[in-house]
Amino acid sequence: MNEKDFIYSKDIKLNGVVKWSAPSNIAIVKYWGKLENQIPQNPSISLTLSKSITNTSLSLTPKKNKISNFHFEFEGEKQESFEKKTLMFLNKIEKFFPFIKNHDLEIKSNNTFPHSSGIASSASSMAALSACLVDFEKMDNREMSDEYFFKKSSFIARIGSGSASRSLYGPVVIWGESKAYENSNDLFGINISNQAHEIFKEFNDTILIINPGQKEISSSEGHELMNKNPFSNQRYEIARKNVINLMEILKSGDLDGFISITESEALMIHSLMLTSNPNYILIKPNTLKVISKITEFRTETKLPICFTLDAGSNVHLLYPENVKKKISDFIKVELMQYCFSNRYIDDEVGHGPKKILNEK
Repeated sequence: MNEKDFIYSKDIKLNGVVKWSAPSNIAIVKYWGKLENQIPQNPSISLTLSKSITNTSLSLTPKKNKISNFHFEFEGEKQESFEKKTLMFLNKIEKFFPFIKNHDLEIKSNNTFPHSSGIASSASSMAALSACLVDFEKMDNREMSDEYFFKKSSFIARIGSGSASRSLYGPVVIWGESKAYENSNDLFGINISNQAHEIFKEFNDTILIINPGQKEISSSEGHELMNKNPFSNQRYEIARKNVINLMEILKSGDLDGFISITESEALMIHSLMLTSNPNYILIKPNTLKVISKITEFRTETKLPICFTLDAGSNVHLLYPENVKKKISDFIKVELMQYCFSNRYIDDEVGHGPKKILNEK
């Protein structure tokens, strides 16, 4: 499929509200560096989460004036920075939804986890909003298949945030063209859960909140800095190879291999931040303390746990369901003390967005 396949040419009038929730995701092989139009420099593979979600409602009414009215609320309050970003997104995708320009829009959104702190809140928010938009299109195009619905939602979400393309499926998703998977492409994510061993379909992700505040450098700025990073080309080639290797690991259930790639990818991304110009550091002292505790615990117990990081200081602790009780005790005794206000999120892999039915 190409971009033209996602253009809906009919100019329709709509009136109503739709609501969707969409999860964050945690990349195992990271997406860090992009071309124009949110095309990734390398493929990536992620696990979709289930509890770290964004809930979004979109209201459309035929506009009464020449200029469309737009209202955006995040967690009950007007957020100018989010509103500006969302307007830019809507302008970019207008050709795929011509009806947008003839309607007044109201968007209300909230998260179950901290935003802008390195837990991929842009992924969940853009995935939820994209699902809402495609749902409105489906009101007119009632023959739309579920397969097309989620492909277009992933395609549209990618335009707002590259990693959002992976939040439309679960629990295991690939995005970006790769020799590892025949149908992979740069335009939308693809569900590869049927390629994964059962152990990865019941994985846990405990997110240790080291710092809930907004990070100093946004992911968009980080991607931009990769364009002149002296190690960028080597990084992209390593990521491509890691995707190929990870596909085999996912199929076989090789936890040792999974741990090796997961931790290597996390540390590599943050080392690239250190070698950017200007350079920057997103990890905090307690991030390093937690990582040290995790590796010590794994060495002592031989339990299959590992860490990863997104573009922030918060630590994702990944482990299979069959060791959850032991890991839970470890978190409470050893790791919780390093978390902001002892805060962490017990999450697990999930299956992607859900439509929120109107509550009576």
